[in-house]
Amino acid sequence: MKKARLLRIPILCLVLAATPFAGAEERVPVFRAGAAVTDITPFLGTDLIGGFTPRGAEYIHDPLHARCLVLDDGSIRVAIVIIDNVKFPTEIHGPTKRLVEERCGLPPERVLIAGTHTHSAPSLRGKSYLELDEPLDEYQEFVIRRIADGVQQAIAHLEPARIGWGTGEVPQHVFNRRWLLKDGEELTSPFGETETAAMNPGAYIDRLDQPAGPVNPRVYFLSVESVEGRPIAVLTNYWLHYVGGTGPGHVSADYFGVFSQRIGELIADPHQDPPFIGILSNGASGDINNNDYANYGKPGQKRYERYEKMREVAEDVAGEVVRVRETIEYHDWVPLGAAAENVTLKRRRPTAEQVAAAEKTLAVTDPEVVESREFRRRAVFARRAIEAADWPETADAFVQAIRIGELGMAALPFEVFCEIGLEIEERSPFETTFVMAMANGGLGYLPSPRQHELGGYETWLTVAHTEEQSSPKLVAKLMELFERLRGDAASSRNR
Repeated sequence: MKKARLLRIPILCLVLAATPFAGAEERVPVFRAGAAVTDITPFLGTDLIGGFTPRGAEYIHDPLHARCLVLDDGSIRVAIVIIDNVKFPTEIHGPTKRLVEERCGLPPERVLIAGTHTHSAPSLRGKSYLELDEPLDEYQEFVIRRIADGVQQAIAHLEPARIGWGTGEVPQHVFNRRWLLKDGEELTSPFGETETAAMNPGAYIDRLDQPAGPVNPRVYFLSVESVEGRPIAVLTNYWLHYVGGTGPGHVSADYFGVFSQRIGELIADPHQDPPFIGILSNGASGDINNNDYANYGKPGQKRYERYEKMREVAEDVAGEVVRVRETIEYHDWVPLGAAAENVTLKRRRPTAEQVAAAEKTLAVTDPEVVESREFRRRAVFARRAIEAADWPETADAFVQAIRIGELGMAALPFEVFCEIGLEIEERSPFETTFVMAMANGGLGYLPSPRQHELGGYETWLTVAHTEEQSSPKLVAKLMELFERLRGDAASSRNR
C-alpha cells in the first residue's frame, strides 16, 4: 500500500508543475470608449462674441454643447472635449483641467479641450478682450462645470469598444481668405504698417491676384463602436472657419452643431441608450473660410437664406464621413498615449509710439469722423493696443500630442494657419494626423513667419499675440512629443 502511494506522488507533482496558476495568466487588455454631451447654452441677454462689437443674445436658434469622448486602452485613459465657442481660452484652461482632474483623475496632458469657432456664442475670455487675470464670470464658471460634467458622464458610459479612422475629401467649401493684390499693391494696417495681404478682400475684388496660402480639402474622422457594432461616437476634423449666416443676436453652434445632429441621423438609432455623439472639431483654418473670392459677384452665384449655407456644408461633410466610414478597418485594441509641454513664447506688445498713436486716435471727437466705419475699426485696435501694453513679456503655449494607435492628434492654443497644419501633417510620424486648433487656451492667430511678412488682419498686433517665429518652435515641440509617444508605445510592446 505504501509503495503504491509513493509511485503516485511524482506523477501528481508533474501534473501540478505543468498547470499554470490562475493568477499567472497574462491579462488581455480591453479597449473601452464612452461619450456624452452637456448643454452650455447661455441666458438670453448674454453678450455674443464674433465681430468687433459684442451684441446681446436675443434668440436661441440652436443650443450650444460640450461634446465629450473618453477612450481607455486598459492602462491609459484620455478625454477629448469639443465645445461650441469661438475658442477655449487660456483664462479657463487651468481651472477646467483642475476640476476634471479632481473629479475624474485625468491629468491635464490627457485631456484635450478645443473650441469649434462658432461666432454665435458668448465670449469665454471674461469681460475684457485682452485684460489678463480677471475674476471668472458667471458664464465661465458654468462652462467649466459643464465640461467636467461631460467628461464624468462619458466615463460612466465606458464600455468595450472598437475603433477605426479614415479621411475623405470635401474641397468645395474651403477657400483661402487672404489674397495678394495685382502689381504688388500695398495696404496699410490700423497701426500704420505696410502690408500686401488682404483678408476677406471683397472691397478689392477687381484687383485680386492670387490667394496668399493653400487650402486643405480633406476631412478626417475616427469612429467608435461597441463590440456589437452600435455606434458610440464619430469625432471629425475639418479645416474650415465658421460659416455664419445667422440672424442678428442669434445663438447658434453654426455648421458644427448641424453636423453633429446630421451624422447621428445618418448612422445611429435616435433612441439608443447611451445616445450616439457626433462631434466636429476645427482644424488649421486660421486663414480658411467659405467664401470663393475667385468667383465673387459673378453671374450664377447662389444667394443663401439664413442658416442655409451652414446646413449645406454640414450635409456635405457628414455625407463624406458616412461614405468613407463604411470602408474603414476597425481595431479591437489600440495603444493610447498623451504628452504635453508648455512652450514659452515672447508676447507681441505695442511700442511706446504705438500706444501714443492709439491714445491720439481715441481722443478724436469729430462726430463725422467718429461715425465712419474706418475710424471705428481703428478705435477698436487702439483700445486693444492700450490694454496689450500691460501684458507680461512672455506667454506659455500648452502644446499637446495624443496617440490613438496610428492616429496622432496635435493640439495648439491658436487659430492655426493652413500651411502650418499641412507642415504638421507632413512631418507627423503617424499615418493620419488631426490638427486641433483653438485647444487648451487661446493666444490668437498663428501665422507662419512667411505670412507675418505679408501682413494682413491675422498678423496684426493683438490679433496674433505671440512672436513671429512662434510656429517653427511649436511645430518642433509637437514633433518631439509625437516621437516620444511612438517610443513609449514601442517600449510598452517590448516589455
